[in-house]
Amino acid sequence: MEIIEKLINLGIAKELIIIIISALPIIELRGALPVAINLFGMPWYQAFPLAVIGNMLPVPILLLFLDSIAKIISKVNTGKRFIDWVLERTRRREKMIQRYERIGLTLFVAIPLPFTGAWTGSIAAFLMGQRFLFSFLSIFCGVLIAGAIVTTLCLMGWAGAIIAGIGLSIIAILGWWKV
Repeated sequence: MEIIEKLINLGIAKELIIIIISALPIIELRGALPVAINLFGMPWYQAFPLAVIGNMLPVPILLLFLDSIAKIISKVNTGKRFIDWVLERTRRREKMIQRYERIGLTLFVAIPLPFTGAWTGSIAAFLMGQRFLFSFLSIFCGVLIAGAIVTTLCLMGWAGAIIAGIGLSIIAILGWWKV
């Protein structure tokens, strides 16, 4: 919240703030839509396209230049640890993506949970050597689905928050159960 206040105090338009938040790793549109709809009071039909645009901005860069970016960041010890951590987390989810073949990447990105968005989907597509156009379109479809889910939950208010909490709890329990 402090970052949002600082951006507002700098005179940055709320629409641009939503695009910036959506482009951030981990937060992505899953965090930007609640800010837009519930904090800024934007109508969903304005917030949704802004969040999708912001979320998709880093995707072509990641798909095309991830190898070069990772090499540059890895030159610093902290950067190397971060890159290794991100790649390892993504590799663990690679089986799920491959299991469902063509729609696997879309489903992976569509699940509105941390570490399953466009950033991680781009990294997974890169690691699996998928073609740019296939990866970009799969990630775009996943972002649209995730956006629809998060928008619906935002519009439902407390009921949406309770549904999301129950859904996340079930996913967590099923994840532990399979271990």
